[in-house]
Amino acid sequence: MNCKKSLLSAAILTSIGFAAQAQQASTTQATDLDTVVVTGIRASLEKSLDTKRYNTTVSEAITAEDIGKFPSTNVAEAFSQIPGVTLDRRFGQGERVSIDGTDPSLNLSFIDGHPVAQAIWLYGEQPNRGFDYTLLAPQILGRAEIIKSSEARLTEGSLGGTVLMHTRQPLDLKANEIAASVGYSYSEQASEGKPNASVLYSWKNDQETFGVTASAQHYEERVDRQGMEVFGYAKASSFPNAAAAGLDPNADVPNSVNAAWFQQDRKRDSAVVNLQLKPSDALEFNLSGLYIKENFDNYNQSMYSFLTWNPGTQNAVDQLNQGPNGVVTSGHSTANAAANSGTVIYDNNVRESEVTTKGLDLRGAFKGEGWGVSGQVGQSKSDNKNMSQFFIEPFYNGGFSWDLNRGITFDDSAAARDPANWNSAGGWFGNNGIFSTESKDTYGQADFNVMFDSAFNKLSFGVRQAKHEESFQLGVFGGVRPGSLADVGTIGLTDIQGFSPDHGQHIQAGRGNVLDWIRGSNINYAFDAQDPGSYLNNTWALEQTNTAGYVQMDFATDGALRGNFGVRYVRSKTDGSGFVYSGTPTLEDLDSKWQTRSKTEDFFLPSVNLVFDASNDWVFRFAAAKVIAWAPYNQMVNNTFLNDTQLTGSGGNAELSPYESWNFNVSAEYYFDTEAVAAWSVFYKKIDNYIDTSAVVERQYNSIRDTSPADWAANYVGSRGCTADGYCDYSIQRPRNAGEGEVKGFTASFQQPFGDSGFGVTSSFTYADGENNTGDPLPYQSKTSFAISPYYDKGIVNARLTYNHRSSYLAGGYVAGAAPASVDAYTELGASVGIRFTDNLSLQIDAQNLLDEEYFQYLGDKDHIAGRYKSGPRYMATLNFKF
Repeated sequence: MNCKKSLLSAAILTSIGFAAQAQQASTTQATDLDTVVVTGIRASLEKSLDTKRYNTTVSEAITAEDIGKFPSTNVAEAFSQIPGVTLDRRFGQGERVSIDGTDPSLNLSFIDGHPVAQAIWLYGEQPNRGFDYTLLAPQILGRAEIIKSSEARLTEGSLGGTVLMHTRQPLDLKANEIAASVGYSYSEQASEGKPNASVLYSWKNDQETFGVTASAQHYEERVDRQGMEVFGYAKASSFPNAAAAGLDPNADVPNSVNAAWFQQDRKRDSAVVNLQLKPSDALEFNLSGLYIKENFDNYNQSMYSFLTWNPGTQNAVDQLNQGPNGVVTSGHSTANAAANSGTVIYDNNVRESEVTTKGLDLRGAFKGEGWGVSGQVGQSKSDNKNMSQFFIEPFYNGGFSWDLNRGITFDDSAAARDPANWNSAGGWFGNNGIFSTESKDTYGQADFNVMFDSAFNKLSFGVRQAKHEESFQLGVFGGVRPGSLADVGTIGLTDIQGFSPDHGQHIQAGRGNVLDWIRGSNINYAFDAQDPGSYLNNTWALEQTNTAGYVQMDFATDGALRGNFGVRYVRSKTDGSGFVYSGTPTLEDLDSKWQTRSKTEDFFLPSVNLVFDASNDWVFRFAAAKVIAWAPYNQMVNNTFLNDTQLTGSGGNAELSPYESWNFNVSAEYYFDTEAVAAWSVFYKKIDNYIDTSAVVERQYNSIRDTSPADWAANYVGSRGCTADGYCDYSIQRPRNAGEGEVKGFTASFQQPFGDSGFGVTSSFTYADGENNTGDPLPYQSKTSFAISPYYDKGIVNARLTYNHRSSYLAGGYVAGAAPASVDAYTELGASVGIRFTDNLSLQIDAQNLLDEEYFQYLGDKDHIAGRYKSGPRYMATLNFKF
């Protein structure tokens, strides 16, 4: 593994060194934003800069060449150099985008003007309105813009900004052009690589009135995330046998120290077809189809102890050692104080997940003499019909020590590595959970414009109706036959970094053995054989229909002033459906338990954008708008997701209203040279109807009582409010409209090539400060973020370094209903080297996470650890062809 790392690092450094010796090549200046095929880092940066300069809104842009030159496997990573943009990298790469200090779920993304439905891929997760950019192959995009201010014409629903992505159109490309690539991605931590390939073909007739573009991609990568997790804290006073001189009874004791290992082979097959018909300059039609199939199968192992498993186990804790800041950092549990004392749990989660996304979109436009009309209709659908989790949970009853740095050390290591000593408890050994989820967007809009020969030069107005449908269903089936790991079968020891030998190199079952064991258990999958509580609490549906109309006036004076103002009216109707019941959950009389809550709201959203384009290359902007954004879909229905082991949960609230915010932006941009700019912007968002999530104690039914009665009686009754009838006190996180909030901050960016040397740099800094009405920080908001990217582009070689740093921020907890956790400051270092052998053949080498950064989560302060993970560096090599 170390040898492979050295070879790859040496190859990258050698290529970067070679770049400094490259010969100069001419660069063709891009002058047409729609038709010029951009090559080279400098040319693409110039093209992006032109888009930014001549937009009326406060915006940023990135071109296809930018995406290709960044060390990335998805579009999100390409956005990381844009001012005000930060990424969350929970699996080592960017998934969702925060804009100007806002939660990713509050920013909408569109491809060619339409939404793309997304079904979730991770078992136990909930649908999110924010776009998951791992869905898209970067090769399908030609240009992307991030619109930070709003206009009346823009679809409602974004609080921080709107991302507009554009695919490649056939009439903008050469006839019979073929672009293809083959590549290889390698995960250093997993010591494994995967292939990828893509191809794009474009054709158009000699008259350039009709064209077709088709592109396809196959991509694979190995994801390997290893780390330590803490499942909550208990007070030292909870452990009567551990009382010692000097131990603070209010000190916080980690309820568990877990060694977690997530392994996944991601696969994505995607295809995009665009048909473009333009019989005249006045008339144009575009028909596009999108198909994506993704495989997200994964295997997640966890080994941990619950110190508060039951009263007897709490008595078994015979030693606690207090560390700094009121946190107990180590301890010991004996093996003989009570039944099930000294218990260590080994979770095996084998998951099968396949997401299919498809869409069809039709656009048309006609330009008359001084007027125009355009329209768009389409549908996008995504589903994950049989997302399954095959779960076994053997127990080991033996004494052990633990500490927050090294995890668990068994009193008898040999006994702990004997698979016969890991058994089912009370007849319970696991289950099979099956999720089914579907997301669908159906939309249609018509836009009109009239041109005037005056300062007020264009009147635009239009209507749009869009319906989003989201459904979610979970079935949990017991009946996994009891046994031991010796019966299931094992495949040796794990190799998880950063733990003691007992914990980091523990015995493991293996994905195949778990699947074989559960599939051989003859589980009854009849509807009435599933766990009623899991089905009732996790089955829901949401339908949201937005009907909108807008009017917008554009203006431009003979001087330097231009801009627009307008208003958008939105009527939103939501129907949230779920099961509402009391008493013991049953699968009887489901029709009477299924209830739908409807809500209709109206919104007027005014906006104004002013641009002063001075003759001395200064551009000044002012923008103000009222915007709205809705909570994630699952939060808008009466659903409840429970973690029956930890007695936590999360749920929705059908009475939620959307966020409402007055957004203000001021910017100054100085274009002091070709491809060069220095820009500053200030933003302020005054948020009303802020949605906060807080924990409340609710009496909920625990399904363990039905699936494992002996386990329930031994380990739950009499502890944490649990009673013999199956009910416990749960800590449930639910959203609510909680008053006001605000976000204020600024960005500064600089971009410049250094003459004809081939060298240049792009850089940006963002400051964002926000809080809700109680003074708590806003989710996913880093106070500071910084990005710098020096590059070299001359002759046959281009090279680029990308450095991104963001300060700590608040994010979600690890398990359902867990308290929100903070993520520590995160630094990403990447590198990219390209060599153009001929006009038709080039090689690209990319690297990510060269610093092997740790993703560290904590509760309140860094001594209260929630989780710390490493995913390792990743390397990619791609050979590109053109014909």
